[in-house]
This record gives sequence, structure tokens and C-alpha cells, in this order.
Amino acid sequence: MYTNHGCLDEEALIGSEYRVDLEVTTDLTKSSKTDDLKDTVDYVYLNKVIKEEMAIRSKLLEQVAQRILDRIFKEEEMVLEATVKVSKLNPPLGGDVEKVTIQMSQSR
Repeated sequence: MYTNHGCLDEEALIGSEYRVDLEVTTDLTKSSKTDDLKDTVDYVYLNKVIKEEMAIRSKLLEQVAQRILDRIFKEEEMVLEATVKVSKLNPPLGGDVEKVTIQMSQSR
């Protein structure tokens, strides 16, 4: 996704590409039997949370990741653990760097 995080003024104006990977842990016992979305974590909703939080400018990727985790644990009661990775693709580091990634985890 394209957005404008970063400490440099140019990053706020120009923006860059980002990738967000999210891994969640939940109990799938009930949903595996009922085949009902209400009995599991809605990954479409999790994607919506990621898009909304990525749209809010931050200087640090750590702040974006923490906001994503905060929303997930506030809004998705079934999530027991979550790990989010936020990567800035082709960061402006003055060299040939594919990406920089931060990873943060949280559990109930």
C-alpha cells in the first residue's frame, strides 16, 4: 500500500510503498465445526483496520504497528495473540536496500 510515513519532510510529501503482514492466533475449534464467521476472527475486518491505521501518518513504523495491535485487541475479542510486521519498501537510505521491517507482538 502507498502512504506517507517517515521522519523526513520528503516522505510526508512524496510517500512510499509499504507492506503489512499480520499473524493472529485464536481458538478455531468452534468455527471449524459451525462453519460460521461469527465464531472466528474476520480477516476482512482485520484488513480494514490495517488500511485505516496505515492511512494515519506517523514518523515511526513502531507507532503504526502499535496502533494496529491496539485496535485488534480492542475490537476483536477472539484474538489471543498477534504479530504485525510493517515494512517500508525501497527506503530512502542512500543505498540499495530492498526494505526495512519492524515487528511487534502482543498477547492477551
